[in-house]
Formats: sequence, C-alpha cells, structure tokens
Amino acid sequence: MNNIIFTELTPQFDSRISFYGKAHLLLHDNGKIQLQSYATIVAEKTPDGEIKVFGRYSATTSRHVKEFIKQITGKSLTSKEIERRYF
Repeated sequence: MNNIIFTELTPQFDSRISFYGKAHLLLHDNGKIQLQSYATIVAEKTPDGEIKVFGRYSATTSRHVKEFIKQITGKSLTSKEIERRYF
C-alpha cells in the first residue's frame, strides 16, 4: 500500500514568504517526492534519487520547481540549467 503525505512547499531559498497554497509536496512511503504546482504534478524525485521535470511552465510554477530542486540538491539553477539537466 502506498501512503502519501500531502504537505505545502514552504520557501526556504525563494524571497517569497509563502507560495500561498499553490505548491505542494506529495511524499510517498516508497521515497518518491512529487511537486504539485496548482493542480499539476510538475516534477519529482524518484526513490533512487533521480530528479525529473515534466515540462516548461509559467513564471510562478518555475519558481516552485527551482525551490524544489534547491531544497533537494542544494543547487540554485536557472530555468535553462534545469531544462538541460532534468528534462
């Protein structure tokens, strides 16, 4: 059985105080972490540590993706760098 914890993504590195309920993490008990921006799953970290980003997104969703990647990897990346590494 796959239990999922649904929690808000809170900015640690972004200058925003909050993402105002627009970005969430889905924490699976198998180790997978998915990023949901608005109602869409836009990125994930697989149980083996691979990061995947599923497309190009609006400026706000891109902020969410950048924050997600920075929290997981510790690296600040531009949208172009994210595209090269994780698409």
